[in-house]
Amino acid sequence: MKFRLPLLFILFVSLSLVSCDGYQRLLKSNDYELKYKKAVEYYEKNDFGRALPLFEELVTIFRGTTKGEDVYYYFAYCNYEVGDNLLASYHFKNLQKTYPTGKYAEEAGFMSAYCFFIDSPRYSLDQSNSISAINEFQMFVTLYPQSKYMPECNAYLDKLREKLEQKAYENAKLYFNIGEYKASVFAFNNMLKDFPDNKYREEVNYLIIKASYLLANNSIDEKKMERYGATSEYYIKFADNFPNSKYLKSAESMYESAVKYMEKKNK
Repeated sequence: MKFRLPLLFILFVSLSLVSCDGYQRLLKSNDYELKYKKAVEYYEKNDFGRALPLFEELVTIFRGTTKGEDVYYYFAYCNYEVGDNLLASYHFKNLQKTYPTGKYAEEAGFMSAYCFFIDSPRYSLDQSNSISAINEFQMFVTLYPQSKYMPECNAYLDKLREKLEQKAYENAKLYFNIGEYKASVFAFNNMLKDFPDNKYREEVNYLIIKASYLLANNSIDEKKMERYGATSEYYIKFADNFPNSKYLKSAESMYESAVKYMEKKNK
């Protein structure tokens, strides 16, 4: 008994082959107006995979014409829709630069930043794209301070900064946990400089005291005086800024120990 394919399946395959053959002829065609018309049709049907090669060719063909800006706009979005975010960001940026007073300039500037935001990984990974996104959003805010995208920009900037803040905290905490106290003090101080209002501020200031104290404890005699002095300075600053801190008692104990050592050496 022979296996018989369902009629609807045969018709679907036949139509697909005809459609595919027609698309290949379109790609080879020199009728650029037809290509533009069909590319827009594909785009509006969310068939970005077919629209993309057509617009890619038409970007060059229609450059300098009245259709040039529209073609580049569609092309940039096709790259975005197929998931090539970094390439899309490049083309959105180039669209903005090429047509700085055009109808898509503001939107393109926002999308250039947003594409980097999409590719920003979790905090534990390399944050190059997060930094690029922040730079792009800040540039956008400067250029378009009254933009309708401003609320989104601010929300995305907050998320990106929080991610960098988390990474800085975890890196400094890692130095502390493995006993690299000098590197830990340096990293925590840099974190406070880069993120002065971070949510870990109280804990970070306390850990600076503790790291500097442990660094002094484990130092050679020639360096203990200077390092205990740093501990006492960090404590005084901490006590002034966080008088009701849950860490205050522990910090005070280290401060008193540091002062006691310095007084003994000064006798």
